[in-house]
Amino acid sequence: MNITKGGAMLNVKKINMWYQVHTLKSKGLSKSQIARDTSLDRATVRKYLEMNEDEFHNWISNPKKLPRKLSKYVGFVKQELTNCADLSAAQIEDRLKEIYPNLPNFHSKTVFNLVKLVRVQYNIPKPSKKESRVFEKLPETAYGEQSQVDFGETYMQTKDGKRQKVYFFAMVLSRSRYKYIYFEDKPFTSKTTIHAQELALEYFEGSTKEILYDQDKVFISAENLGDYKLTNEFEAYAKNQDFKVIFCRKADPQSKGKVENVVKYVKQNFLRGRKYLGIDNLNEQALAWLERTGNEKPHATTLKKPDDEWLIEKNYLLKLKPKTNSKSSNFKEYSVRKDNTFMYKSNLYSLPAGTYTNNKTKVLLKIEENQIVIFNSEKQEIAKHSISLKRGSYIRNTTHTRERSSTINQMQEKAVEFLGKSKETLLFLELLQKDKSRYYRDNLQVLLKEEEIYTEDVIKESLLLCIENKQLNTFVLMDIIKKKQRELAKEKQAQKAISSIKSSTSEIENFESQVENSVPQTSNINHYEKIMNYE
Repeated sequence: MNITKGGAMLNVKKINMWYQVHTLKSKGLSKSQIARDTSLDRATVRKYLEMNEDEFHNWISNPKKLPRKLSKYVGFVKQELTNCADLSAAQIEDRLKEIYPNLPNFHSKTVFNLVKLVRVQYNIPKPSKKESRVFEKLPETAYGEQSQVDFGETYMQTKDGKRQKVYFFAMVLSRSRYKYIYFEDKPFTSKTTIHAQELALEYFEGSTKEILYDQDKVFISAENLGDYKLTNEFEAYAKNQDFKVIFCRKADPQSKGKVENVVKYVKQNFLRGRKYLGIDNLNEQALAWLERTGNEKPHATTLKKPDDEWLIEKNYLLKLKPKTNSKSSNFKEYSVRKDNTFMYKSNLYSLPAGTYTNNKTKVLLKIEENQIVIFNSEKQEIAKHSISLKRGSYIRNTTHTRERSSTINQMQEKAVEFLGKSKETLLFLELLQKDKSRYYRDNLQVLLKEEEIYTEDVIKESLLLCIENKQLNTFVLMDIIKKKQRELAKEKQAQKAISSIKSSTSEIENFESQVENSVPQTSNINHYEKIMNYE
């Protein structure tokens, strides 16, 4: 293993600590006393005392073994680092949790060690970073006092290798560091910014007394020595709210350093190396990341989980007022997923079957006390749900599921009509439903898509062949039917040709027979004599 500069410094510290531990032991101190004096774990003290000097130097000079809990994920980590060498250990930890939900319990330090060893073993160094800006630490604000807003943008790679620019809105509660992000595939306007902020305040379940903004054109149309002229849409929105709007001075990023750190965190942890699969998909992934990592992992400064701190801070937040103008007055648009659900505050809620028609399908939401009322684009009520206080749950209304039994019965009747109401058909469908219960509908659909007409004998023979050989699959059945139908057609064509040849042969034979049996006509000599006499 190549020893890096950082690794060498770490070894020097370990060597000094080993000598210090043995010196204290020689003075008669116990393991517990040594652990208190050196701030080492008692197990580390015991391990140092069990090794003599040669054993210790040999131990720190040998490459460390891969963490056993995560050893089988080395290939995944290597691939991620190869694709994007900038990824941090924290990002790798988040990707592991995202891709492998059944991971064993482990400490973040375990992932750090794994990433470090993979980098060394496969020579994937982390690119050097530019010197970061220095921020002055400001005093902590009180719970519910302030939140900060900012924007970010970056390029993402699509699945076909192209580049897609994305823009995101970020908002953070200054005290708890509880954050929210929302993505758009085009630059934010005053309207989409208001929409994003309302989503954030709903996610926070309230608003702070003041919200700090940058001097962005989506908020301000003109500025004159601290006198701000707001855009018409943002001014109308802000007038109807209880929070106070504050703008930071230009070229003064320190005043909103908390949200700037969030923007950087989103870029370096959530976005780096992630593929772009559509804006709705990205927003769903962002909410899952917030629950899994962004608000779950302890903050580097406070050393507390934002999620735990938010449980305290939300009691100090101002209650939300009814919306004035966010995409639709009194309503809020939500995208409908292919499975007829929508996401609200990190939970999925069901919609009636058939609500989704294409990737632009939207529903309108209205919050009434502890209920979500859902409307279609014509503002007709289509569903209601009680708001779940959990996160990451699926709230389903059983009346929204399609009536599978009646639909399958109808499909089955059409399948019987196609195959013919024979004992072979009924037996095949019965066995198919038992063997492929989860895919019975899909198998029936294969039959219903067929438009050609097949002979009854061919279908029966094919059904028997599938039943006898336990080939309970309609794709296989149709392949056999089509093959036998082609064979039958060829056989009929051959028989027709043979019949044609036989017919031609028979005609020739009849002609020859007629020739053989025919008697040539002879002229009567008397006719000639009469002609001659006439002359």
